[in-house]
Amino acid sequence: MDFKDLARRLAGAGLLAVCAHAQAQAPSTFGTVIGGGILCRDQIANHYFYNYLKGNFNQPYKREGGAYWFRAPDTQLWGFPVVELMVSDESYPYSFVGAVVDAAPDQLEEAIRLQDGVRFSVIGGSSRFPVKETNTGTRLVFANNRAKVFCAKFKSLPPALR
Repeated sequence: MDFKDLARRLAGAGLLAVCAHAQAQAPSTFGTVIGGGILCRDQIANHYFYNYLKGNFNQPYKREGGAYWFRAPDTQLWGFPVVELMVSDESYPYSFVGAVVDAAPDQLEEAIRLQDGVRFSVIGGSSRFPVKETNTGTRLVFANNRAKVFCAKFKSLPPALR
């Protein structure tokens, strides 16, 4: 291998690294698509959200608990860093999309209220770790010292069963 071959291979590897890094960047639609989904603003089609996340953040890093889990570095929702994103798989009876956000649930609740005008009500849990829900069905819960916020809806029946 001569110097030109080495330079060409390194340039190709560098281009692949740049492309991989660029693919991991959040698209300009991230807050609208994922945030709107989490706030139950439309139908929840798990395959749509799976394809959106896979297309922008690569393969899920795990499949656990009826969900595909994605890491989305350098992304934010409602001004807080996103730790993980999850989308239901076909084994789960609901379609859902959600996020674990690096904020306390009460901080995230306030940010959502200020930015989107959505309010949460306590529906269960304990006084120390309440479960909160919006009138559209978004739930906000504790995930260790972080907030987990998600929208879950019943899967629609396949056409043959309607």
